[in-house]
Amino acid sequence: QMKSSQSFFNEFDYYITPSELIEFNYCKRFTYYMKCLNVPQFEENRFKVQKGKEIHSKKENENKQYLRKKLGVIDKKINVDLYSEKYKIKGIVDEVLILSDNTMAPLDYKFAKFDDVLYKTYKNQMLMYSIMIEEMYNCKVNKCFLVYTRSSNLIKECNVEEKELKKLKKEIRDYCKVMEGYFPKATSSKARCIDCCYRNICIK
Repeated sequence: QMKSSQSFFNEFDYYITPSELIEFNYCKRFTYYMKCLNVPQFEENRFKVQKGKEIHSKKENENKQYLRKKLGVIDKKINVDLYSEKYKIKGIVDEVLILSDNTMAPLDYKFAKFDDVLYKTYKNQMLMYSIMIEEMYNCKVNKCFLVYTRSSNLIKECNVEEKELKKLKKEIRDYCKVMEGYFPKATSSKARCIDCCYRNICIK
């Protein structure tokens, strides 16, 4: 039986989430001050993705057959708690799809319009889900799907590439090093420092 979201995250409290890895890639020092040194940052919405309340109602009312027709889905799990003991990561994905070729795939809804670009933050999130699905279900993940709700629920498919997974796993290892006390280099983009809540204590 699947754990509730509350007990799930309590049990795996120190595991890395996709949003935490996004913060880390934005500025490793930010993670160092907030997570390693526990310096409060007073800007709790700074990196949070605001999906919009309407997404869940849209998901409830959508045509249940659209996935079968378009993607070759034979079954799906909804709002799935995921984790990887090997990589110490966790997350909740909107759907895990079981495909007709005996593989699985994550699907996530984005309260956004598709503007012809698959952003690295989105792709890394889906790759993290892919890693966790493979470990939890012992099943191959070759692709993932994003649904852009502000583009009439447009579905975009992306492949899971080994070179991208290798890079992501290195980023996860780097995150763990910082959590163990390693002081990382400052971001090379100084524009990110302007409104940072740690700018007065950060050693340039």
